[in-house]
Amino acid sequence: MLDPSSSEEESDELLEEERQDVLVAAGGSSQRSLPPPSRDSRGREAGAARAASPSPSVLSEGREEQERLQREEREKRLRLQLYVFIARCIAHPFNAKQPTDMARRQQKLNKQQLQILKERFQAFLNGETQIVADEAFCNAVRSYYEVFLKSDRVARMVHSGGCSASDFRDVFKKNIEKRVRSLPEIDGLSKETVLSSWLAKYDAIYRGEEDFCKQPNRMALSAVSELILSKEQLYEMFQQILGIKKLEHQLIYNACQLDNGDEQAAQIRRELDGRLQLAEQMARERKFPKFVTREMENTYIEELRSSVNLLMANLESLPVSKGGPEFKLQKLKRSQNSAFLDIGDENEVQLSKSDVVLSFTLEIVIMEVQGLKSVAPNRIVYCTMEVEGGEKLQTDQAEASRPQWGTQGDFTTTHPRPVVKVKLFTESTGVLALEDKELGRVVLYPTSNSPKSPDLHKMIVPKNSQDSDLKIKLAVRMDKPPHMKHCGYLYALGQKVWKRWKKRYFVLVQVSQYTFAMCSYREKKSEPQELMQLEGYTVDYTAPHTGLQGGRMFFNAVKEGDTVIFASDDEQDRILWVQAMYRATGQSYKPIPASQAQKMNPKGGNVNTEISPLYADRGQKHGMDEFISANPCKFDHASLFRLLQRQTLDHRLNDSYSCLGWFSPGQVFVLDEYCARYGVRGCHRHLCYLSELIEHSENGSVIDPTLLHYSFAFCASHVHGNRPDGIGTVSVEEKERFEEIKDRLSSLLENQISHFRYCFPFGRPEGALKATLSLLERVLMKDIATPIPAEEVKKVVRKCLEKAALINYTRLTEYAKIEETMNQATPARKLEEVLHLAELCIEVLQQNEEHHSEAFAWWPELLAEHAEKFLSLYSVDMDSALEAQPQDSWDSFPLFQLLNNALRNDTFLCNGKFHKHLQEIFVPMVIRYIDLMESSIAQSIHRGLEQESWQPVKSITNSLPNVALPKVPSLPLNLPQIPSFTTPTWMTSLYDFTNGSATSEDLFWKLDALQMFVFDLHWPEPEFAGHLEQRLKLMATDMIEACVKRTRIAFELKLQKMNKTTDLRIPSSLCTMFNVLVDAKKQTAKLCILDGGQEQQYHSKIDDLVEESVKEIISLLVSKVVSVLEGVLSKLSRYDEGTFFSSLVSFTVKAAAKYVDVPKPGMDLADTYIMFVRQNQDILREKVNEEMYIEKLFDQWYSNSMKVICMWLADRLDVQLHIYQLKTLIKIVKKTYRDFRLQGVLEGTLNSKTYDTVHSRLTVEEATVSVTDGGGLQGITMKDSDEEEG
Repeated sequence: MLDPSSSEEESDELLEEERQDVLVAAGGSSQRSLPPPSRDSRGREAGAARAASPSPSVLSEGREEQERLQREEREKRLRLQLYVFIARCIAHPFNAKQPTDMARRQQKLNKQQLQILKERFQAFLNGETQIVADEAFCNAVRSYYEVFLKSDRVARMVHSGGCSASDFRDVFKKNIEKRVRSLPEIDGLSKETVLSSWLAKYDAIYRGEEDFCKQPNRMALSAVSELILSKEQLYEMFQQILGIKKLEHQLIYNACQLDNGDEQAAQIRRELDGRLQLAEQMARERKFPKFVTREMENTYIEELRSSVNLLMANLESLPVSKGGPEFKLQKLKRSQNSAFLDIGDENEVQLSKSDVVLSFTLEIVIMEVQGLKSVAPNRIVYCTMEVEGGEKLQTDQAEASRPQWGTQGDFTTTHPRPVVKVKLFTESTGVLALEDKELGRVVLYPTSNSPKSPDLHKMIVPKNSQDSDLKIKLAVRMDKPPHMKHCGYLYALGQKVWKRWKKRYFVLVQVSQYTFAMCSYREKKSEPQELMQLEGYTVDYTAPHTGLQGGRMFFNAVKEGDTVIFASDDEQDRILWVQAMYRATGQSYKPIPASQAQKMNPKGGNVNTEISPLYADRGQKHGMDEFISANPCKFDHASLFRLLQRQTLDHRLNDSYSCLGWFSPGQVFVLDEYCARYGVRGCHRHLCYLSELIEHSENGSVIDPTLLHYSFAFCASHVHGNRPDGIGTVSVEEKERFEEIKDRLSSLLENQISHFRYCFPFGRPEGALKATLSLLERVLMKDIATPIPAEEVKKVVRKCLEKAALINYTRLTEYAKIEETMNQATPARKLEEVLHLAELCIEVLQQNEEHHSEAFAWWPELLAEHAEKFLSLYSVDMDSALEAQPQDSWDSFPLFQLLNNALRNDTFLCNGKFHKHLQEIFVPMVIRYIDLMESSIAQSIHRGLEQESWQPVKSITNSLPNVALPKVPSLPLNLPQIPSFTTPTWMTSLYDFTNGSATSEDLFWKLDALQMFVFDLHWPEPEFAGHLEQRLKLMATDMIEACVKRTRIAFELKLQKMNKTTDLRIPSSLCTMFNVLVDAKKQTAKLCILDGGQEQQYHSKIDDLVEESVKEIISLLVSKVVSVLEGVLSKLSRYDEGTFFSSLVSFTVKAAAKYVDVPKPGMDLADTYIMFVRQNQDILREKVNEEMYIEKLFDQWYSNSMKVICMWLADRLDVQLHIYQLKTLIKIVKKTYRDFRLQGVLEGTLNSKTYDTVHSRLTVEEATVSVTDGGGLQGITMKDSDEEEG
């Protein structure tokens, strides 16, 4: 018996409860027969009843037990009777074939296999397998494991038997296809290759070390049920379906002679005759089923007749096996309804003698000759063989001493009684001999019943032959053509044929499935001498006829106006003849001999063991005769078929395939054959099927809606008179049952659509939800011709999706256990739970979009309404959690970003009802946050600049002031991992260069962080988003303007406090201030710019302010350093001619020079200034970050220095310079020129007119001194030379 591999334990209470919650039964379930309790339990109960005192309760229990046993016995007998009918359908089908175009069903997964699968994927994720994989594949597997494999919805579907390994693989394939499409392109590696590789790795994980889906060597019946089954496999399947024991099957098989095609064809003919007779009786008595109109009663009779005639035509069209290669079956056309009702001669199709020509194959094997004495031992002998009227064959030659051959000759003849001649020859040695000498011959008259084994036959020898005892051993085998049902010798006497009582050779020939003939043949004749067509005759056993000489056992064939008497020589032969003719006539009456207990004739006892009375006797001994001899026409096959289809469906849903309610090819074949053979109406069949499918679906099984659609469409078409199977009559019962099933189906479909996430998890079975919606539209139609308005369907689907929103959210909150948390948790805990719940809600909506949106493609707005309803339920919990948050708490911003990022990219949900509600909640919070941040930043600028040390910031994290500010929230891009703010891209330079002050860096960071915060909100409403952006840009402009102005003032104050001597070194604080302005200029392009209009003008204003401030501080700094040069020149003014100090210095130097080496006058002053210039150039170059402003500063410094020197020389235009003045100026000018040229000052600036003027004056003065003063300038000259010291 079948042990379904997919059977589940009944103890899985959790899944059972959940399944009942999901699918609420819409109607009552039909009764199912329960297995009887064991004998021990019945014995104990009986014993207890006997031991106890008789009480009403005990008597009631005993009565119930007796009733239960009787009910089980009735069910058992009903199943046995039903199995007899099914066995006959399997044994001799003539209407249906096993379909080969049905979709191949996949092996289902059960709970144990799902658990093993989880363990294998978990082992892979833990690194416990040898499968090498990259991070992307591991992430895909992890998502598949967490989201799909661990889903309770998948567990429920596996429990209901609706999941196969193919479903699991398809879900993974769709998952990775999305992931691979999002990966960047890799040269030389196509995405198709990646997909194939990932699927191969998935298969390796799925299989593990051993493939638990692998079948054993001998496949169980459940494993081959999807294939085309043999008759033996079909018998076995329906034994399991109906609970029939093997012994019972064997008894039925033998008693019904299921392996005898002739018997089964005869049984079919009797059944069809009975159905026609019942139809005629119904027409006479006017007893009809109740139809919707009275006109259908006559149509019903015509339909019955037509269906039977169609079956007769199907049976007659079955090919009768040919008797030889040249034999062709005669197809006979029959007139309507003439088969068994009108049996008069005028309607019969008469056979001709040529219609029953047979073809036989004979095999003649010559073994040896014995008793050959008349021929010398060394002479050559051989044999010839022939079938009279045909060709002649010869054996090989042999010596007379050993006349043995073993030669076989094959012949074909059309004579039922052929004449076979075998002759023995010896070669003639005479010169004039024309032919060989005949030594002997034998003539045989074989029939199909003749012995097939070799035998010795005495040969006829010529006169005066010495071989008086010559014998030949040979075998003659004459086959029995399949359409020759029986043959032998009988005595016969009839009124129209065989008018003289004598012994003849008879053959029962089947011409077609419905045409048989009794033919008598003579020897060597291919056509019968006389024939009688058996149609309309009834055969039966009769008593001996004393007036007839010859024959011992009599039987006859009777027809209106004719009686033919037959007699055989023994009882066994009579039984075989009656049995063969009973099958041929198609009569309903079954002949029974006078005494079935009579022993068979010893002569024929071992000829044929397939004797119906023997098996019938065996069947009767085991109680089977009642079921075998039952007349099928007297049974209610509609109720029998309902039982059969119910048991078959139960068996199918419990086998190892994920069938979704579809029968296997073998089951479809048997059910089709049963319906056709026993007249089960198609509407009744599909109504029962729908009822069973709906019941299973209500109880949690996964049923394919396409299957429901097919059966419902058939019934609807029939009830509304569209004749899907050619039947135009509609009974009241069919119409009422159809309306009842239509209501049940409508409720079921609405319930499934309301539970679409649980009935069709992850879009499985594929296309089922779409098919369910299509079926719902069909069910809502009033009739088959008038389409239902789209708005009505939309209204029903909208109602279902509204229920679905509540169901989905309720399930989600139960899963997250949100109710317990929301009642007692702290505000922070509530917010955390609502955030987690938001993630789950988004996941639900994403799964709906991914797996179910295609099904709702006709009404995408309905799915959007479902999502809005779903989110409105979530908003209640969200509002409750947000109301519990303390004032000015910014921890809820991640919730907004999470929800907004999910909604803003959805065409239907963006700025929908929930989205707007979300914005309304967070608008005040965003405005409040920006207000506080603006106030805080303004205060930080004011306080920070007052206390600013203007030291350059090396590390921003260590130098930001610790000011009590509202915390900028950390906003996630991908929850649940929440990264903190990343440093703005422009701040990377802070770690490499000396930069602005702590206050300015803090300002710029806060402004950038605030703008990034608002940007990351991705506010969906354009108007408010533009307002936020404009406000932040204007705020940044105001803040930077304030910072620039305060820095400008601080720069001027700091500069005023510095001295004007050559000891002046530009402090780092001034460089920091310079850098603050430089950074401010850079930040305005990022923080203050807006496209178009007033904002662009406002940005230009702050940009101009920064630029003007930079120019001013450059001018101030240049003025300061030029003032140092002016101080140096003022010192040189002391050496002007005509001054007392000049004369005194000159005399002192000359006097001292006679005794000691006096330093070159003016050199200390020049060197000091040159050192001042160079060091400040280096400071500026090192600490100011903007090259452009450094170049501007150096340009102005050089130009102003040259102007000052030029003006100083211009004031002494009429006076010759003192030699010391000349030396100092030459050195200052040359070094200044060189240093600023090295700093990158352009040639045009270096060689200006001012410089040319100074150069010319000093060159002239140098020439004058060289002429008037003998000592000269001691090597100092304006000429371009590198000899002097640097």
